[in-house]
Amino acid sequence: MSKNNKYVYFFGGKKADGKAAMKELLGGKGANLAEMVNIGLPVPAGFTITTEVCTYYYEQANLSEGFKNSSS
Repeated sequence: MSKNNKYVYFFGGKKADGKAAMKELLGGKGANLAEMVNIGLPVPAGFTITTEVCTYYYEQANLSEGFKNSSS
């Protein structure tokens, strides 16, 4: 993973670290949740990890083949 990157983006409470244009970084669900907060829709507070973190996890984790096949 690259250094000096932000890996966790928070949303909720009428504030979001991300926005819709960050779909490649936050994934579709994360970017859309952030955008919903940004336009004023009530969204429970939460966070999104970046796609870079997710990719790193899948590459480094010792996951069984059954799990890998079921999550793709």
